[in-house]
Amino acid sequence: MWLLRPPGVYRPQPDTWLLVQALHDAGIPRGARVLDMCTGTGALAIAAAGVGAGHVTALDVSLRATLATRFNARVRGLPVRVERRDALTFRAARQFDVILANPPYVPSPQGDLPRSGPSRAWDAARDGRALLDPLCVNASGMLSSGGMLLIVHSAVCGVAPTVDLLHKVGLKAAVVARRTVPFGPVMNRRIPFLEEQGLITAGQRDEELVVIRGDRRDDQP
Repeated sequence: MWLLRPPGVYRPQPDTWLLVQALHDAGIPRGARVLDMCTGTGALAIAAAGVGAGHVTALDVSLRATLATRFNARVRGLPVRVERRDALTFRAARQFDVILANPPYVPSPQGDLPRSGPSRAWDAARDGRALLDPLCVNASGMLSSGGMLLIVHSAVCGVAPTVDLLHKVGLKAAVVARRTVPFGPVMNRRIPFLEEQGLITAGQRDEELVVIRGDRRDDQP
C-alpha cells in the first residue's frame, strides 16, 4: 500500500500490518462506525474503509499525520474524517462499532511522553504503557453494544496487563494475533535500558507483537 508519509510521521511497520490482518479476520459489519486512534499515515483507517466501514474517524495529535491521512484517504476517494486530537484526552460524542489503535508503546528512559519530534510516534514512558492504559480504560465507554476494540503492541510492555485492564472495564478480551519480529533501530539502541528494567532477557533481540481484541457485551450498560 503506497502512502504519503511526511518526515516525523510513523511509518507503517509489521505492527501496522498485523493489525490490518486482524481487522480483516474480524469481519467487521458493513456500514460499521470505526474510530482509528493514533492514525499516523492513516493506513488502518484506509483499511477499515476498504472492508466496508460506513464511517471512519481517524485521530492523531500530530498535524503532519492528520494532513497525511487526509491526503491518503482523499486520493483513494474514501470516506475518512480526520481530526487532530490527543488520544489521552479524547472523549467521543458518540459510540463506535470498531476502535482500532496502534499507539506509541516503546519503553523509554524518559519518564514523560515527548511533546514533539519523531519519538512522539513511538515513545511511551519507562514501561511503554503511558497511552496503552488510558486507551484501554476509555475504550469501553466509546464502544457501541457488541462493539470491539483491536489494539496492537509489543509483548515487551506486557500482554497480561492489557487483557486484565480490558476485563476490569467490562470487556471480554483475548489475544487474536501474534508475530515475532527482530528489534528495530530504536529497540536495538535501548537494549541496555530494557535489560536493566527487566523488560527483555539477556541476549534477546526480537519481540512478539500482539493484537488484543476487546468485545463489549450486548448486556453491558
